[in-house]
Amino acid sequence: MSDTSISRDKFAREVLDAHNAYRKDHGAPPLRLNQEVSKIATQWAEHLLSNNTMQHRPNNRYGENIYWASGGNLTGTDAVRSWYNEINQYSWRRPSFQTKTGHFTQVVWKASRELGVGFARRGNTIYVVCNYDPPGNYANMFQQNVAPRAG
Repeated sequence: MSDTSISRDKFAREVLDAHNAYRKDHGAPPLRLNQEVSKIATQWAEHLLSNNTMQHRPNNRYGENIYWASGGNLTGTDAVRSWYNEINQYSWRRPSFQTKTGHFTQVVWKASRELGVGFARRGNTIYVVCNYDPPGNYANMFQQNVAPRAG
C-alpha cells in the first residue's frame, strides 16, 4: 500500500468519524463509508483542483459538500467542522433549506446512510468532496431529518 493510499484512508476515516460524532449529537444514524462513492468524490475533487474552481458536480445523484483550503495542515475533521459550524445560522423555527446552512443540514441529515470521501491536493491547496447517499436537503423533509442537538 502506498503512502498516498494510507493517507487517503486516514483522511477518509477522519471525515467519517467527524460526521458520525456530529450525527450522534443530532440523533442521526452513523454513515458508512462507500468506496465506489468515494471514487466518484475523488474524481470530482481532482477535477476541481485541476480547474481551480468551486462548483457542484452537475446532474449528481448524490448529496454533495465541497470544501477548499490553502495553507496549513488540514485534517478531515477541519472540513467537516466548517460545514457543521453553519448550525449557528440555522433557523430551527423554520426548518427548511437555506443556502448558508445547506452543508450543516447535509452532514446531520438522518436519511443519508452512506458517505463517499474524496480529496485532491497540490502543494498547500486541498479540495474535499463528500457525497451522500441518499442525498439530503429535500424540501418539506427538514423537520424529520434535521434534529436539534440532544441535551
